[in-house]
Amino acid sequence: MLNTTASAGRALVFDPFAGISGDMILGALLELGLPLPWLQEFVRSLELGAIEVGAERVQRKGIASTRLVLSLPHEHAHRHLSDVVRIIEGTGVASEVQERAVHAFTLLAEAEAEVHGTTRERVHFHEVGALDAIVDVLGVVAACAEMGFSAYYTRPVTLGRGWVEMAHGNFPVPPPAVLKLLNGIPVRDPDFEGECTTPTGAALLQALTGGRAAPTTFTPLATGFGAGTRDPGDRPNCLRLIAIEAQEATSAELLVLQTDIDDLSAEYVPPLIEGVLAAGALDCTVVALLMKKGRTGLRVEALLAPERREAVAAALYTASSSIGYRVWAVQREALHRREETVEWRGQKIRVKRSRLPGGGERAKPEFEDVVRAAAALGMPPFAAYRALLCEGVAAES
Repeated sequence: MLNTTASAGRALVFDPFAGISGDMILGALLELGLPLPWLQEFVRSLELGAIEVGAERVQRKGIASTRLVLSLPHEHAHRHLSDVVRIIEGTGVASEVQERAVHAFTLLAEAEAEVHGTTRERVHFHEVGALDAIVDVLGVVAACAEMGFSAYYTRPVTLGRGWVEMAHGNFPVPPPAVLKLLNGIPVRDPDFEGECTTPTGAALLQALTGGRAAPTTFTPLATGFGAGTRDPGDRPNCLRLIAIEAQEATSAELLVLQTDIDDLSAEYVPPLIEGVLAAGALDCTVVALLMKKGRTGLRVEALLAPERREAVAAALYTASSSIGYRVWAVQREALHRREETVEWRGQKIRVKRSRLPGGGERAKPEFEDVVRAAAALGMPPFAAYRALLCEGVAAES
């Protein structure tokens, strides 16, 4: 069992050898050491109704696993993304938990919208808009924060075969939205009958890992197995989570993707940057150009891991008028970084800390948290930032 005291060097590897779902993730986190009373109190604090949370130890083809047991009130709600976001923002959970939960549901909405030929705002959530999916998503991101994980990786995801009954009728396995959610993530296609990976599980995996492959060398700290509801005869239906000691690698092989555009209005640049970053780019910059025939234009550059190339390129084409791009490999050297959440004047502030080569650290408070805290305290954001530095909350050490 893993000690739940926060550690800056702790990372989590998802190993979906038999698939992944939201309840399987929570079951595995419980086995890793998340206290069940903490999860029960967290769910009660959401004030989503009479929801009971329990867990039981089960066997899945000889592997002892933990199965999450949820008892929920019956409902007929078919929610839109805005309804789910409103619920999440009304729970009072930490801002970083809200942001990750909203990101997961936004990914779900975008995948469903693409499948059904509509917009994410018009998508009706059925299975994934139900209370159990909301509890799964919020519970997973809050539990990961509570356990102090600072990075997330994944191994290949098992898809499954056959057919599954959903709100719109019978769909092939994997459902179309699941494959879209797994864009850029390695998958496996063994001869397993039935749905192995659910939309909620795929969205959480994408939101947390961004498709980052598990390191080839790591130090395992603890392992937890979360059981699925079914117990099929062809596989141990469980998810393995591996808590590892994060490595302090300072270099990485990355790609730069670059395109020049001369017919994109500047007002569409911010959503372009947001789309490229949401697709998994590590950074995205846009600079002004003077192009041939005296035309003004823009150069867009994205920095990304090689496995995110397809997803980032798709986002670039979707969010801009680009008709092509250049790409080349680069070697990035970076300081070892970690993130922690501190309390300042009653407000939660995320602080990024970078370890300097000669010792000591450089600290930077998260801009969005500074703005939110400043609004709550009735002060200008820059004044809040200066106060954070002066009071040593985000000072260099």
